[in-house]
Amino acid sequence: MIYREAGDFKTTYSADNQTFPIRFDRMGYYAVLIFAAVVIPFLINDYWANSLLIPFLIYAIAAIGLNILTGYCGQVSLGTGGFMAVGAFTSYKLMTAFPGLDMISITLLSGVSTALVGVAFGLPSLRIKGFYLAVATLAAQFFLVWLFNKVGWFYNYSASGQISAPSRDFFYFIPFEVTGPTATAPAKYLFCLLFVFVLAWVARNLTRGSVGRQWMAIRDMDIAAEIIGVSPLRAKLTAFAVSSFYVGISGALLFTVYLGAVEVGASYGIQKSFLVLFMIIIGGLGSIFGSFAGAAFMVLLPVILKVLLVDGLGFDTALSAHFQFVIVGALIMFFLIVEPHGLARLWALAKEKLRLWPFPH
Repeated sequence: MIYREAGDFKTTYSADNQTFPIRFDRMGYYAVLIFAAVVIPFLINDYWANSLLIPFLIYAIAAIGLNILTGYCGQVSLGTGGFMAVGAFTSYKLMTAFPGLDMISITLLSGVSTALVGVAFGLPSLRIKGFYLAVATLAAQFFLVWLFNKVGWFYNYSASGQISAPSRDFFYFIPFEVTGPTATAPAKYLFCLLFVFVLAWVARNLTRGSVGRQWMAIRDMDIAAEIIGVSPLRAKLTAFAVSSFYVGISGALLFTVYLGAVEVGASYGIQKSFLVLFMIIIGGLGSIFGSFAGAAFMVLLPVILKVLLVDGLGFDTALSAHFQFVIVGALIMFFLIVEPHGLARLWALAKEKLRLWPFPH
């Protein structure tokens, strides 16, 4: 009927091993991608871009990065906000030091620098794990925020301590601005969408390949993984590097494309680390789709509450924010107790029931 696998058989190993082996899923993915790339840019305005679409895309990258580290490799991290700050300040220094550099190169270099910092702070994971690793990454969060606040070189000795993103073009041969006051909403949206598409595709293939299997082996039982030949050093440090690369890119995009001006303590504090962590808990640990679902939920929730409570019922804005904390806290407890794999697992169960409908499951 709506969702069937009957007759959807494979004749080659490559066809059976593709990202979306079921034809219905594959066609749905292509349809969503075409709609996002071709239709939405002609429909969005500044409100939809700044309140929903651009923050969703940016936080989805951060959630994928943290999910690689925590969901796939089992290394708990509470320093996401600090690593996002590394990406933001690297992009700022590159934009001010090299005025002719395009935004693609700036964003990628910001991710590379964050990956190097992530590997440095990931070294303790070779000796400690669990709660102690979480405390170590939390210390990295506070240290990085303190460093960017206290060392004036990072913000070019600005009296206010605030950094602002100058105007930059998409790429050398694509001369339209994606940062600065004159950048349009469709340009910023398409720039973020490009990074989301490429990084999600890379993450999907990494987690399904030999590297991802090594991460999951370390996550499930590190001693057994080491016995069968998996190197904990290589697996953990590559997970920290790849995760930090993604988080650094999201931090750079959050500063350059979305906010335009930031103050590190307010924009990349511990709240940002918990926000991304809540995304992967609600969306689903160890799932690329769960990263998107969690990011969409956490971005949509305050907008929905504002429309329903503030605009609809006339509630105070502060009360709406408190309701958001209550709902997120209740959902986190629900998913941790009832369904640890989050929204991604609920979506998978729904698809399984559709396969057998109308027969009982």
